[in-house]
Amino acid sequence: MDVVAGLLDGPRARGAFLLRSHLSAPWGMRVEDESPLTIVPVLRGSGWVGTVGGPGGPVDAPTDAGVLLEAGDVVLLRGPQHYQVADSPTTRPTVVVGPHPEDCRAIDGGPSPMTVFGVRSWGNDPGGETVFVTGTYPLDGAVGRRILRVLPHRVVLRRGDVDPTLVDLLAREVVQDLPGQEAVLDRLLDLLLITCLRTWLDRPDAPGWYRADADPAVGAALRHIHHDPARAWTVDSLAREVGLSRAAFARRFTTLVGEPPMTYLTGWRLDLAADLLLADDDATLASVARQVGYATPFALSAAFKRVRGVSPATHRRRAA
Repeated sequence: MDVVAGLLDGPRARGAFLLRSHLSAPWGMRVEDESPLTIVPVLRGSGWVGTVGGPGGPVDAPTDAGVLLEAGDVVLLRGPQHYQVADSPTTRPTVVVGPHPEDCRAIDGGPSPMTVFGVRSWGNDPGGETVFVTGTYPLDGAVGRRILRVLPHRVVLRRGDVDPTLVDLLAREVVQDLPGQEAVLDRLLDLLLITCLRTWLDRPDAPGWYRADADPAVGAALRHIHHDPARAWTVDSLAREVGLSRAAFARRFTTLVGEPPMTYLTGWRLDLAADLLLADDDATLASVARQVGYATPFALSAAFKRVRGVSPATHRRRAA
């Protein structure tokens, strides 16, 4: 597994929230769902998206002027920061959307001006000039957390950066209600997100581990770590695998990746462990420990709590 494949393996939607919005100006919404990650492809028309101060902030005070999105554009929004979408940067929101699908209310406390039109569709006008899809990840997979840690709060991809065929397919499927539809939508959302992330990773401001993958020595070491995390790796053994001295390898790895080899290895193992604990309710701590390179469940539990601040049991319980 190459480093990019390993790090992009995190986005794995399970019951993601998807909604197709049909809107006529003026319209404005403040979104307070505080989800880890949201993806919004614009199908028709245009709109402005701006970040908002966060939980507890005023309902009509975006922290930036926003950015204009047009048909064919896609924006990624990293939570839990709130954001605002509107037909213009001067339009105040009339609706607040909370963390639950049914939690939508008018700013003034009255009924929402939005109406449900059909399967996963709503808005203020079924024939509105602006149409976009909102796809929200309710939980962040632990491996995907590595992406979330380096992803800016807002990433805008313009028309042509993302395959329009994929966007069109998601737009069509989101309003279908067929057997297995939730699984289809989850996988389409994952595919669209991974495509967007790959495009972003090709930009100059990509994180260090992405650039490091192209380095002959450090890239090879990263692939060894990702392919076989359970192996008893040391700085010496990794250096031997890539043909460098211990000192030269450690210095080169830290410079390119942004953290020492053993710190990266520990983080990768614990991220994998966190995902494995959620993927299978029957998985024991001992079995997970063996898969990620810890000799005993106690050793994994101690490292998990030291690095992540909670025990594996608490992590699993919170996710449930």
